[in-house]
Amino acid sequence: MRALTILIAAGLLLACGVIGSPVPPEYVGVAPTIEKQKNQHALQAERDAAEAAIPDLSLEGHDIGLPPSQPVGTR
Repeated sequence: MRALTILIAAGLLLACGVIGSPVPPEYVGVAPTIEKQKNQHALQAERDAAEAAIPDLSLEGHDIGLPPSQPVGTR
Protein backbone atom coordinates (compact mmCIF):
# COMPACT_ATOMS: atom_id res chain seq x y z
CA MET A 1 0.00 0.00 0.00
CA ARG A 2 2.84 2.34 0.86
CA ALA A 3 4.57 1.60 -2.47
CA LEU A 4 1.38 2.46 -4.37
CA THR A 5 1.10 5.77 -2.53
CA ILE A 6 4.72 6.60 -3.35
CA LEU A 7 4.20 5.72 -7.03
CA ILE A 8 1.08 7.91 -7.26
CA ALA A 9 2.81 10.82 -5.51
CA ALA A 10 5.86 10.49 -7.76
CA GLY A 11 3.64 10.38 -10.84
CA LEU A 12 1.79 13.52 -9.77
CA LEU A 13 5.04 15.35 -9.06
CA LEU A 14 6.50 14.39 -12.42
CA ALA A 15 3.32 15.47 -14.21
CA CYS A 16 3.57 19.00 -12.83
CA GLY A 17 5.47 21.52 -14.87
CA VAL A 18 5.80 22.65 -18.43
CA ILE A 19 4.96 20.22 -21.20
CA GLY A 20 6.97 20.50 -24.40
CA SER A 21 10.16 22.17 -25.40
CA PRO A 22 11.14 25.59 -24.05
CA VAL A 23 10.16 28.67 -26.08
CA PRO A 24 12.84 31.29 -26.79
CA PRO A 25 12.12 34.67 -25.19
CA GLU A 26 12.23 36.52 -28.52
CA TYR A 27 9.03 34.67 -29.56
CA VAL A 28 7.09 35.58 -26.40
CA GLY A 29 5.39 38.86 -25.64
CA VAL A 30 3.74 41.75 -27.39
CA ALA A 31 6.54 42.84 -29.75
CA PRO A 32 6.64 39.62 -31.82
CA THR A 33 2.85 39.62 -32.07
CA ILE A 34 2.81 43.23 -33.31
CA GLU A 35 5.55 42.46 -35.85
CA LYS A 36 3.62 39.43 -37.12
CA GLN A 37 0.45 41.52 -37.49
CA LYS A 38 2.34 44.25 -39.37
CA ASN A 39 3.64 41.64 -41.80
CA GLN A 40 0.13 40.25 -42.30
CA HIS A 41 -1.29 43.75 -42.93
CA ALA A 42 1.47 44.50 -45.43
CA LEU A 43 0.75 41.27 -47.33
CA GLN A 44 -2.98 42.04 -47.33
CA ALA A 45 -2.32 45.57 -48.64
CA GLU A 46 -0.19 44.14 -51.46
CA ARG A 47 -2.98 41.70 -52.38
CA ASP A 48 -5.57 44.48 -52.33
CA ALA A 49 -3.38 46.68 -54.54
CA ALA A 50 -2.89 43.83 -57.01
CA GLU A 51 -6.65 43.19 -57.15
CA ALA A 52 -7.38 46.90 -57.59
CA ALA A 53 -5.00 47.07 -60.58
CA ILE A 54 -7.06 44.46 -62.47
CA PRO A 55 -10.14 46.13 -63.99
CA ASP A 56 -13.53 44.50 -63.53
CA LEU A 57 -14.72 43.78 -67.06
CA SER A 58 -17.87 41.96 -66.06
CA LEU A 59 -19.96 45.16 -65.75
CA GLU A 60 -18.82 47.02 -68.85
CA GLY A 61 -21.46 47.54 -71.55
CA HIS A 62 -24.38 46.36 -69.46
CA ASP A 63 -26.34 49.56 -69.05
CA ILE A 64 -29.90 48.57 -68.31
CA GLY A 65 -32.69 51.11 -68.25
CA LEU A 66 -34.31 50.62 -64.87
CA PRO A 67 -37.84 51.79 -64.09
CA PRO A 68 -38.24 54.78 -61.75
CA SER A 69 -38.08 54.02 -58.06
CA GLN A 70 -41.27 55.93 -57.24
CA PRO A 71 -44.41 53.85 -56.73
CA VAL A 72 -46.66 53.74 -59.76
CA GLY A 73 -49.98 53.44 -57.98
CA THR A 74 -51.28 53.32 -54.44
CA ARG A 75 -54.23 51.50 -52.98
